[in-house]
Amino acid sequence: MIRGTVHKYGSNVDTDVIIPARYLNTTDPKQLAAHCMEDIDPEFVNRVKPGDIIVAEDNFGCGSSREHAPIAIKESGVACVIANTFARIFYRNALNVGLPILECPDAVAGTNAGDTVEIDLESGKIANVTTGKIYTAKPFPPFMRELIRVGGLVNYARSRLSQKSDAS
Repeated sequence: MIRGTVHKYGSNVDTDVIIPARYLNTTDPKQLAAHCMEDIDPEFVNRVKPGDIIVAEDNFGCGSSREHAPIAIKESGVACVIANTFARIFYRNALNVGLPILECPDAVAGTNAGDTVEIDLESGKIANVTTGKIYTAKPFPPFMRELIRVGGLVNYARSRLSQKSDAS
């Protein structure tokens, strides 16, 4: 179960405002997180707490295909991103690094900055604790939940290879 405070944004939040290009000279997740969202929301890094949730409108993560963006978001403490739609490459990169993302236009429309939201990734249930409203996103299949649980594609592949070598 994920529970956190909502940070809400509009449409077309691109990877250049999620993590500005001037900080791409590092791959250190902590350094990336220190500059997450600073061009669109300079106070984000001071407000975000572990478990918080980004809610956005259409085409979240558009722009350059850089894994730095979901890494910065995840390392900043954000536990999930909910949007109407995601740019395809961001969607893939987010899952590859183990950042859960859900498409749920009803939750986006019914959620405001500062609301407290609970998310059950297994069922896809999104509960806005502040308003009492409940929304449902398409849940991830079990293998995707496991990929997210272990922290992304590389860790998932390592665990699968380890299981195969243990069985031999």
